[in-house]
Amino acid sequence: MHTITDKRPPDGDSLPVIAGAAVGIAAIGAALALADVHSPLRAPFTLFFLLAAPALAIGSALRGLDALIRPVLAVAGALALDLLVAQAMLALRLWSARGGVAAVGVLSLLILVPALLTRLTRRQRMTQSQE
Repeated sequence: MHTITDKRPPDGDSLPVIAGAAVGIAAIGAALALADVHSPLRAPFTLFFLLAAPALAIGSALRGLDALIRPVLAVAGALALDLLVAQAMLALRLWSARGGVAAVGVLSLLILVPALLTRLTRRQRMTQSQE
């Protein structure tokens, strides 16, 4: 009897899969909160969105820092952003869960887009200088 086995070593490329799952969970959390769907998954997924979206945006903006300090600063910045949004909404008497999720999402995009544009511009300059 001949057994066929795959003798290749594991790639260890599970990081993109984990990142994709995190983005999916965060998107589901934001959608559940914005659509006001009552589900047992709404609270944990929305809390994950409120922490992950600004943390990823801030982490991408802090690209030049050490790999160990960047996640710490990103999570601290995400918590600070969430608290500032909540405080501003409470002070203006505009508090709502949907509004808070929308505000955090918009602010995260405002942090993420310039960082991505800067990175894209650098790549274009590098490819042009190599040609």
